[in-house]
Amino acid sequence: MCAEHLSEITNTAGPVDAKEELLGECCTIWKQMEECQRKLMLLGTETMLPSDAKLSLLMLQWKALTAERRQWQAKNPEIISTNPDVLLELGKEELQKVKNDLEMMLSTVQLKNKNLEEDLKREKQWYEEQKHMLDTITEIEEEANAQVGPPSTESLEIRESNELKNKILKLKAFKKEILSAFVGFLDEHFPLIEEGGNTKNKNSSAESGVELISLKEILENLINKVVATPHEPYLTINESFWPPYIELLLRYGIALRHPQDPNRMRLQPFHK
Repeated sequence: MCAEHLSEITNTAGPVDAKEELLGECCTIWKQMEECQRKLMLLGTETMLPSDAKLSLLMLQWKALTAERRQWQAKNPEIISTNPDVLLELGKEELQKVKNDLEMMLSTVQLKNKNLEEDLKREKQWYEEQKHMLDTITEIEEEANAQVGPPSTESLEIRESNELKNKILKLKAFKKEILSAFVGFLDEHFPLIEEGGNTKNKNSSAESGVELISLKEILENLINKVVATPHEPYLTINESFWPPYIELLLRYGIALRHPQDPNRMRLQPFHK
């Protein structure tokens, strides 16, 4: 049993004599341990004695254990083997374990240091950004404080007037862009009606001598009517209005018929 237990320990030993010597010493120690274990087992199977006798036995055991403890304390540790080859191999094995542990610890510390350096770099960058922002705000504050007194009422009025003019110019430009896009859409998808068509309504208009107007012109007339006479926004439908265009405007809610006169219509009040 002791040979199996110590086979792994002696695998890396040097000469065969050193292995056999170490194996013999370990077997001797193992036998002593087995003897001690057998004695302890016998002590555990003793029959129960009377209380006085049992107390005396416990006191004796306590004294024996105390003396053994003192003996172990005063005893110097014994070397497993005095063979230099065995001690050399065991020392090499122990040093290799210590080396592996230190290399693992070094790798962990280096990884941790790398992470700390990255965190420090980010913190420095954030600090520089905050410092730059603070310097800029401080300069702006100093310039504002350097101004003598609040701005005059006249300068405020001029500034507000200029801002209002800029807004009006932007609105006019945006209106022009919207109208241009709207006209382009109408010209592309609803062009001016050409003469000589095969539609019945076109022929009837041509026979009556009335020239049909485009959808763009119909919308312009409706818009001008709403702007010129908002109290009377209805426009009279005449023969120059192509009926499909009128139906298109009414169907999609762009225009509304007069509730009492079907020959009049107005632009849908989108602004309300």
